Amino acid sequence: MDWISFYDFKHSVIYVNERHRDVHYKTIAEDIRAYVPPGGANVMDYGCGEATSAALVAEASGHLTMVEAAPNVRAALTARYAGNAKISVMTPDEAAAMPAGSFDLIILHSVAQYLGDEELDKLLVTFHRLLKPNGLFILGDIVPPALAAPAAAFALLRFGAENGFFWAAVGGLIRIFVSDYFKLKNTVGLSHYDEAQALAKLRAAGFKPERAKRNIGHNQQRMTFLARLA
Repeated sequence: MDWISFYDFKHSVIYVNERHRDVHYKTIAEDIRAYVPPGGANVMDYGCGEATSAALVAEASGHLTMVEAAPNVRAALTARYAGNAKISVMTPDEAAAMPAGSFDLIILHSVAQYLGDEELDKLLVTFHRLLKPNGLFILGDIVPPALAAPAAAFALLRFGAENGFFWAAVGGLIRIFVSDYFKLKNTVGLSHYDEAQALAKLRAAGFKPERAKRNIGHNQQRMTFLARLA
């Protein structure tokens, strides 16, 4: 099993219940929407997951392209947004084949930790090609090396307390220790970057980056970076 196949099936350790899932995606969608430039922007959300609130982003966009590698998740996205003409769903290969300068805004949120070092570097080069000259690339939810697991657990509990699923979150944290997620974390691993490392990666790919004041989503122990073409 790898991370794509893990996320291709529903697990109670990813989202402790449906409320957690929906509030999670609504928070992310609202944060992304704030970055959508006016005037009918062409937006790509790469590695979007279930994205149950993607319509919020599409409403502010000219068109939203959602890219997802997991086949079952991608099929569910296609079915969910079949009636929305402002949303398209693509595979990673289809997205990579898009013409240069196709997008005003590209988001890679909570994906980098599941990619190897070279995988992320190649993807950043692809995004550089796909971004319009005045476009914006957002690299979100970057996990720093120090205290990553305790910080994530605390952030989940606080998010649950604020949104009515605290005890479900407690149960989810207990289940994770006997789950495939924990096994994958110990075998395949997760990628962590501090601020300097993330900035260096973006610069090496041809971007002019800066750290955002706050991270997209609920976990403010993680980092978001805003990058434009250098």
